[in-house]
Amino acid sequence: MKSKILFVLCLLAGLMFINAGLDKFFHYMPMPKEMPAKMLKAGMAFKEIGWLMPLVGAAEILGGLLLIIPRTRALGAIVIVPVLTGILLANISMAPSGLPLVFALIAIIVWVIIDNWEKYLPMVKK
Repeated sequence: MKSKILFVLCLLAGLMFINAGLDKFFHYMPMPKEMPAKMLKAGMAFKEIGWLMPLVGAAEILGGLLLIIPRTRALGAIVIVPVLTGILLANISMAPSGLPLVFALIAIIVWVIIDNWEKYLPMVKK
């Protein structure tokens, strides 16, 4: 039962990351009307750096795909951690209203990491 719940949560989180990554390439989602001015300004600055948004989008797509597949879920969690850290920091500093969703995604990723802890041990052992 636990593995089925984790699969559903990883599927939903993975699809959210894939959707966000694809939007960085195709710009199909409208901007929210109530977006803080600081966040709009930061978004415009990121667009000025031409390679940054495609890089983040590619990481989100790759991480989301890896997160959905049970065999590659541990790698997907590691790919998503830097992206999720940026999302957390952006929401803390500019848009605290998005924090509940960010904390839910963090909880899913932490569960994946804890569930796959033995796969990470060879990276840190001497």
